[in-house]
Amino acid sequence: MSTKALTFHCHCRSAHFTLTVPTSSLPLRAHLCHCTLCRTTHGTTASYHAAVPEGIKPSFIAPSSWDSLTAYSPPNSGATLYFCSTCGCQVGGTNVHGIWDAVVSIVEGGNDDGEGGALWVIDEHIYTEKGSTGDGGIAELLPAIGKREVRIWNPEDRGTEFPDTPNAGAARKDDTLLAQCNCGGVSFTISRPRESFINSPANSKGWIHPSDKTKWLALLDVCDDCRLLTGAHVSTWLFVPIDHITPPLPESLSIGSMKRYDSTPGSVIRTFCGTCGATVLCFYGKRGGIVDVATGILRAPEGVMLREWAVWRTARLGFAEDGMKYDRAFTEALEEGAKEWGRRVHGGVVDFPGGPADD
Repeated sequence: MSTKALTFHCHCRSAHFTLTVPTSSLPLRAHLCHCTLCRTTHGTTASYHAAVPEGIKPSFIAPSSWDSLTAYSPPNSGATLYFCSTCGCQVGGTNVHGIWDAVVSIVEGGNDDGEGGALWVIDEHIYTEKGSTGDGGIAELLPAIGKREVRIWNPEDRGTEFPDTPNAGAARKDDTLLAQCNCGGVSFTISRPRESFINSPANSKGWIHPSDKTKWLALLDVCDDCRLLTGAHVSTWLFVPIDHITPPLPESLSIGSMKRYDSTPGSVIRTFCGTCGATVLCFYGKRGGIVDVATGILRAPEGVMLREWAVWRTARLGFAEDGMKYDRAFTEALEEGAKEWGRRVHGGVVDFPGGPADD
């Protein structure tokens, strides 16, 4: 039987392995899962998985091994997720049937089988209904890839629903936004923009969009670094001043079960939950007191697209050139879908004045 070895690795390469699959199984059928479990263990709006044939498991490339990973079994899920213990990237897991779910966002070389074809085809959204996402989530931005419609499947067994933690399903009395990972080891709140920030030099680059000064800027980011740190094709960030987060973040930026990883030593700090693996924060030193909060852990009552809290940049993706190299069809579809969503929901596409998030 003809086979092909697919190589996977995280950002720091502590998790580095191959999956050898029959060529007859290619392209793999991949799906975007929008359930609360996936969002709050990845820190993204969805996970990007493809089940490989039964019996196929990772073959590690030294010095990587199972010891490089942390396992997390979400309560009542029947699944076991694995993420890199060093950088936090979700790298795969076994589903309720014991079959390995590959993370197609961390395949070395991208979506190219070397013969003019694709290694995977994203053909399905699952758990998009309001009980899971609140508003359809990123599926609303990605109804099709190329000329192919992406199906939507919401099984009767609805799995882990949105919301699933205390205080996540109703507006908080103090009008703050809850951030909480799947295991609850990381939990904090975000406040609305204060006048003292809006009118301060700290906002000189335009971190508050003129269209609505009660909301924060949000971004769809397809850069390679974020992809290899979340295990998702697209990362989604809300930009917030550190002093608008409660409890206050210490100098290390780590609270609760967070672990720190310096993705660019001396300039970029990332944090993730050391128990469930959820990406939490990204901090660029040159942005001063602004921190990027992973939107997958945000529990807005209206849904995962945070319509009451965020002004999304829909005119362009963050670092689109990286996404085009990795999975062109997906990136092109998301870029166009974001513009259409912006027109439909907000009456037009939005850009950030001065492009602060690209610094």
